[in-house]
Amino acid sequence: MKNRLVNILFAFTFFLFSANSCLWAEDAPIIIEADRMVSLEADNSVLFTGNVDASQANVHIRSDKMTVYYTPRKDGKKQEVTRLQCVGNVEVTRDEWLGTGKQMNYFAKDRKVILSGDARAWQDKNLVTGDTIIYYLDEGRSEVVSGSPSATVGANGNGKKKPTRVKATLTPQ
Repeated sequence: MKNRLVNILFAFTFFLFSANSCLWAEDAPIIIEADRMVSLEADNSVLFTGNVDASQANVHIRSDKMTVYYTPRKDGKKQEVTRLQCVGNVEVTRDEWLGTGKQMNYFAKDRKVILSGDARAWQDKNLVTGDTIIYYLDEGRSEVVSGSPSATVGANGNGKKKPTRVKATLTPQ
């Protein structure tokens, strides 16, 4: 059992540091700290829970829970991170950009971060909010999407829902 655990931790460390699997920068190590880690080999994933704090180069992620999905090791090929899923009190920073939400998904192939659930993004003193924020890492570009019904409209609460809207606060510098 002890050897199996050592092998799991070695495999996990290997795929985190392989050049193709790196989330943000090709050569920088990925450092993840959490209260607990569980390897789920059948799902090709590793679950981190409790005060998760992950960083690589100039990108930093904090959340309550993070699941790292990876490709299985086959025929001598490197394991690669395919997706990250974070849930609860998510905060992502990259240089001057800060994004928050209730959930985050990162898709390695597309190199994009999707924040959802009361999503907010700050760049310097500027703020934008919406239901979902999509951040494209390679392009340094964001899209903000809204439209889900959120607030009841009418004096007597007649049940009609008003769709949310994207909101931006731009501060002159």
